[in-house]
Amino acid sequence: MTDALARLDVSRETRERLEILAALTAKWTPKINLIARSTIPEIWTRHILDSAQIWRLKPEICGEWADLGAGGGFPGLVIGAFAADEAPDMALTLVESDTRKTVFLQTAAQEMGLKIRIERKRIEAAELPPQDVISARALASLDKLLAFAAPLAGPNATLLFPKGAAAESELTEARATWHIECRRHPSMSDPAGCILEISEFSRVGETR
Repeated sequence: MTDALARLDVSRETRERLEILAALTAKWTPKINLIARSTIPEIWTRHILDSAQIWRLKPEICGEWADLGAGGGFPGLVIGAFAADEAPDMALTLVESDTRKTVFLQTAAQEMGLKIRIERKRIEAAELPPQDVISARALASLDKLLAFAAPLAGPNATLLFPKGAAAESELTEARATWHIECRRHPSMSDPAGCILEISEFSRVGETR
C-alpha cells in the first residue's frame, strides 16, 4: 500500500477513501467476484494504482464523467475518491447492469462519502447528458468501446481506456471502421500495458 500511495501522491482524505474501498473489495469479493480473488493481495497496485493513473489524464474541463461497465468500481470509485477533493463539482456516473455489483457500488460510495450517480442499466440503455470523459476498464475490445461511447460522448469528449499488450492490435482492428486520434500513455502498473487517450473518433464515412 505504501509504495502505491507514494506513487499516487494522494491527500490524507483521498487515502482514507481508498483504504475503505480496498477493505470493502476484499470483504465482498468472495461473495460476488468483484475482482479475481488471487489479486486481492495486490489490490493497491493491480487495481487502485491502475485506476488512479486514469484520473491523472483527465482534461482540464471535465464537468461530466461516465465509467462504463463499472463492475467492482475500478476505476469508477477510485476516480470518485480523487474527484471528491480535486474536482468536487464534477458529475460522475457509474454504469453497471449487474444488480449485485450496483449494490456494492452504492454501499462503497456511501461509506467513502462520495456523491455519484449509479445507473443500473445496460450501457446501450443509459440516458446521460453529453459526457466530457468516458472511461472503461477490462470491459470490451476497443471497437466495441467506441460503439458504446459514441452516443454518450460530448463534442470534445476524451476517452480513457487502459489496455494490455494487445493495445496495438486492437487499434489496428478498430481503425478498419473508425477514424481515431489517439495518444498512448505507458501504464504505471503493467509494463506491457498503456492507457489509450482518444480525443477524436468517428465511424468511417461519418463525422462527429
